[in-house]
Amino acid sequence: MMRITDTVKHIIILNVIFWIGTIVIGQYGDVFTDLFAMHFPMNDSFKPWQIFTHMFMHASYVGMNGGASIFIFHILFNMLGVWMFGSPLEQMWGRNKFLIFYFSCGLGATILPLAIDYYNFYTITSSLIDSGKYTMDSITGILNEGKFYVEWNTIVGEEKVSTLNSLFNGPSLGASGALMGLLVAFGMSFPNSSLMLIFLPIPIKAKYFIPLLLGYEIISGFTGGSSMFGFNIGHWAHVGGALTGFLIFSYWKKTQFNKNRWDR
Repeated sequence: MMRITDTVKHIIILNVIFWIGTIVIGQYGDVFTDLFAMHFPMNDSFKPWQIFTHMFMHASYVGMNGGASIFIFHILFNMLGVWMFGSPLEQMWGRNKFLIFYFSCGLGATILPLAIDYYNFYTITSSLIDSGKYTMDSITGILNEGKFYVEWNTIVGEEKVSTLNSLFNGPSLGASGALMGLLVAFGMSFPNSSLMLIFLPIPIKAKYFIPLLLGYEIISGFTGGSSMFGFNIGHWAHVGGALTGFLIFSYWKKTQFNKNRWDR
């Protein structure tokens, strides 16, 4: 097993601190979630620093028989992945290059789903505005109050109203987008390394494993669905992080080749 590198260790420590904070401060993580998870930019709870801090946030509670129980699997699996795939990349790149890559993938994991959310938001709200009964200000005001009018169901349908409320008031959090970027870079660096899913312990070479995983994420992004633990997964965030990782790694590989060629 590879030893943990310094930067990876600090990233894991920060994630654990944020996770503990959501448990010990407020009720069911509401204080930390409101401050540090990523909110839709038109939501009153949005703050600019959430673009970065949401990468250190993880689900801390899960519903349990009408109540809530402390939830550890989200952060456990993500931090295990950051250690496994991040440590060899930091050893190969060094601290600064690793941090640039990590946070860039985290930003990519934010931009793609946010673009999709904005498209859905304006598609749905345009129908409400076209009804002549609402303006954008009145719609966002209602959504910021955490409610919606039953009349909206008759204008756009219950499913779209549920989507509108979810994307506007549902915060996103987690390091999995940045982790997907690390996984892609690891696979491109060590394509013949064997990887496996925890719940499917069959070793698969990285060069096959990663395309299969990305295919699953893309299909799930279109079809929706939650994890086996009952919480929603940001499939498009995973795709965004992986795509960003692929583009950055490909660019670095190309420029490194050119540098080595001209240095000869």
